[in-house]
Amino acid sequence: MRDWRERYELVIGIEVHTHLKTASKLFSPAPVRYGEEPNHAVHEIDLALPGVLPVLNEQAVELAIRLGLAIHATVNPVSIFARKNYFYPDLPKGYQISQYEDPIVSKGWLDVDVAVPGGAKGEKAVRRRIGITRAHLEEDAGKSIHDDAIAGGADSAIDLNRAGVPLLEIVSEPDLRTPEEASAYLRTLRGILRAVDVSDADMEKGQLRCDANVSIRRKGETTFGTRTEIKNLNSFTHVEDAILAEALRQIELVEDGKAVVQATMGYDPERKRTHVQRLKENADDYRYFPDPDLIELRIDPARIEAVRASLPELPDQMRARFEAALGLSAYEAGVLTTSRSLAEFFESTASACGSPKSAANWIIRDVLRVLKERDLEIEQTALTPAMLAGLIRLVDGGRTTARSAAEIFAILVTEGGDPERLMVERGLEAVSDTGAIDGFADQVIAAHPDVVAQIRGGDDKPLNFLMGQVMKRSQGKAEPGSVRQTLIRKIRG
Repeated sequence: MRDWRERYELVIGIEVHTHLKTASKLFSPAPVRYGEEPNHAVHEIDLALPGVLPVLNEQAVELAIRLGLAIHATVNPVSIFARKNYFYPDLPKGYQISQYEDPIVSKGWLDVDVAVPGGAKGEKAVRRRIGITRAHLEEDAGKSIHDDAIAGGADSAIDLNRAGVPLLEIVSEPDLRTPEEASAYLRTLRGILRAVDVSDADMEKGQLRCDANVSIRRKGETTFGTRTEIKNLNSFTHVEDAILAEALRQIELVEDGKAVVQATMGYDPERKRTHVQRLKENADDYRYFPDPDLIELRIDPARIEAVRASLPELPDQMRARFEAALGLSAYEAGVLTTSRSLAEFFESTASACGSPKSAANWIIRDVLRVLKERDLEIEQTALTPAMLAGLIRLVDGGRTTARSAAEIFAILVTEGGDPERLMVERGLEAVSDTGAIDGFADQVIAAHPDVVAQIRGGDDKPLNFLMGQVMKRSQGKAEPGSVRQTLIRKIRG
């Protein structure tokens, strides 16, 4: 299985369900609130009581238009709501109001930067254009709670707080080819959803969930294989791991002479395995038909243009500005514009420290590493742009070393504080006393005469070893540039 990438190609499509940032639900005046007691944010319409009629939320339409324009799609002047019929305990009506043949948004695309392993300092990426088939409005279902504590034993309960919350389902073309591309696409899409204020897209709150359609084919083939759909993935890591696990499962079936069956799959993150939940339904099974309680949705072209004029700077526009005005590489600009909060953090830091390059390096190398390790967003840390800028000035000004700065940075992320005060209190100021550095250099030169002879013979490579020895004797506090100059002066005269 190790060489499967040389023999097989994946074909991946992603369906994203994101909660829209509205005050009330899609067809009822019930509030959209998270963390409420079960069944405390509901209305007669959400409960499907007899005689109730849905009324479309105008704000949801506005947000769908914003997203459509942001993904370079067509906002259709006429769209139709349909009934998608299926039974589930947390769907009181026995059908979901959705859109099918005539969605509000269609035919869009996103440019996605995918990192290539082995690039110099990671600064190598390939930009791929991923098609978006459609984005349609629909209502969310409620939530089934399976808990042994309910009613004193194994039982289930229904919470309808989520029933009727407005969703946009965004369906990509099957243009993705690797788990990493799928993750990059989702990060880019989430950044746009947040940038245009369409959704908070908080995966922990269930505001953004995705399903991955996966099939395999031999390298060089053009026809699609039989696809399966992995349901309800709620983290970028799970998306990558689940797609890889399902691809390996399908390859194993094919190489054993068995057929891949179209099915809905679940993913077990602990075992990193997918499993069949049920045979996949087709659209015919849902018996779509226009909802007789809702007239067709007509959007005036003038309204679309008014929404376009109100859009903020989009990530691709910001990326181009960062490259042209701030001198960042395409890779740096792409990483820093994956979310509006990260881009704003960078701009504030760069302005405060006066060095966009240094700010970009620190954020990409250190800040994003911490965010990934701790599964946090930038706003969930104690670190502020002013703090990071202060630390950058200390390093760039030679007042502390990179090693000492890393110690200060770790404190700023968890506790916050004044970088300069932390440096002084913890004795992390760089050793700038030339006498002290001279003394350390003399000790190291005396201890390693063979290395010194190599350098005097014209080989500069061992110089880094001697620098390391000096830094060690100074407990990492000596300024590296001064150490290097001192060693060269003493060795070569």
